[in-house]
Amino acid sequence: MRVVIQRVSSARVDVDGETTGKINRGFLILLGVSPEDNEDDIAYLAEKTVNLRIFEDDAGKMNLSLLDIAGEALVVSQFTLYADTRKGRRPGFSGAAAPDLAQQLYEKFCEELRVRGITVATGRFGAMMDVSLTNHGPVTIIIDSEQRSK
Repeated sequence: MRVVIQRVSSARVDVDGETTGKINRGFLILLGVSPEDNEDDIAYLAEKTVNLRIFEDDAGKMNLSLLDIAGEALVVSQFTLYADTRKGRRPGFSGAAAPDLAQQLYEKFCEELRVRGITVATGRFGAMMDVSLTNHGPVTIIIDSEQRSK
């Protein structure tokens, strides 16, 4: 499971001209799921995400987490995080989970953030979405559950 976390001052997602999710200060999280991912990956990434200290404290140091600032999260499914670009010019997506599994794990990830006290907004799974954000910093962090130390 992969997440791209962008620290934002605001973000929103629109589907067919309708806003499906909108947040103020917090994280825009793009989430990709592989066929091997499971609830352990969800728990790891949810815990890592809410405690990631990338917000500035009073001294200007990145010492505060999403929990510390009472931030929000906008979570958008993003199967293209598993793009394989090694051959040719068109990416392959065989490393991404099938839609049924991906949607199930995407929803569980969102729920795990909520359980940890985060207000969560979402896109619409499988839809063509327009995502707008103001990346504050800019700060962008990529976390892959396969790369965690065990």
